[in-house]
Amino acid sequence: MFLDVFDRNPYGTDCWLLAADGADQAIVVDPGFEPDAVHALLAAAGKTPAAVLLTHAHLDHAGTAGVFAGDEIPVFCHPADALAFTDPVAWGRDAFPNPLEPVKDLRAFEDGDVLRLAGLDVTVWHTPGHTPGHCIFRVGDDVLVFSGDLVFAGSIGRSDFANSDPTQMRRSLARFLTLPDGSRVLPGHGPETTVGRERATNPYLRELR
Repeated sequence: MFLDVFDRNPYGTDCWLLAADGADQAIVVDPGFEPDAVHALLAAAGKTPAAVLLTHAHLDHAGTAGVFAGDEIPVFCHPADALAFTDPVAWGRDAFPNPLEPVKDLRAFEDGDVLRLAGLDVTVWHTPGHTPGHCIFRVGDDVLVFSGDLVFAGSIGRSDFANSDPTQMRRSLARFLTLPDGSRVLPGHGPETTVGRERATNPYLRELR
């Protein structure tokens, strides 16, 4: 499997790139701030982007998704966060006041959807709390879990923004803990970890057990 990450941006947001072995196209998870740099990273690997998947619509994850995607590349987002592109005030963008760049081909996914992209099956889990439409992505029978801002190594995402919901966040964290311990967790910020490591050591998850 091709897997790479780009995190050189002001928020240290992880933009993940992945594809099946031998695939010419790659999935881009949360392109963040540097569209040209991410395109260059893909080109150096001999890949072209198949689609952009957004864990959620905060500026540091989705701000330049439209610039990166241009006219040809679809951008997938949960409907509850797609509102950030069309009516950011109604969505509740208070924590990140800068508007998102418009997206030409914005598509919806829902909880339980399986997207076949770049030779991989990507299962969508709707995990609200950090934002209304936050999602995580499971790849390869839980070999990889892209956790966005739900779970980090040793921490979790905030749930005190204008459109956050602490109760939903706890439910989403409890759902995360149903994943196999051996699953690699690739978060929206910081280093990768595993479900088992976070179950055992993450103070915010240990209190849910």
